Amino acid sequence: MKRKIAHVALVVNDYDEAINFYVNKLKFTLVENTKLDEHKRWVIVSPDVDKSSSILLAKADGEKQQNFVGNQSGGRVFLFLNTDNFEKDYQNLLENGIKIIREPKEEPYGTVAVFEDLYGNLWDLIQPK
Repeated sequence: MKRKIAHVALVVNDYDEAINFYVNKLKFTLVENTKLDEHKRWVIVSPDVDKSSSILLAKADGEKQQNFVGNQSGGRVFLFLNTDNFEKDYQNLLENGIKIIREPKEEPYGTVAVFEDLYGNLWDLIQPK
């Protein structure tokens, strides 16, 4: 069996506001949005056409989980979005009013900028060398 990480769960406040951000602002694809019960849905978004990587948008359930919305990694960059067109994707961030934490910079591994998602999680936008 070939092994891979299928999804990374991202705790969110609300399914629909998270879908709106990831699909309409970051230009991800909504892969699945299935109602499981009255309060829970299975919502998957993906940044790439072949859907080889994806995020499970998981609505916070209770106060304990709510405390981690926007800070799942203790304030460090949490997710890394690789691109083959940094300028286009960076411009999209600016045009959609997405908060830039660190302006683009050339690093030994590529061009990188840090941005914040709608909840405050930090992301690297990277065009590898």
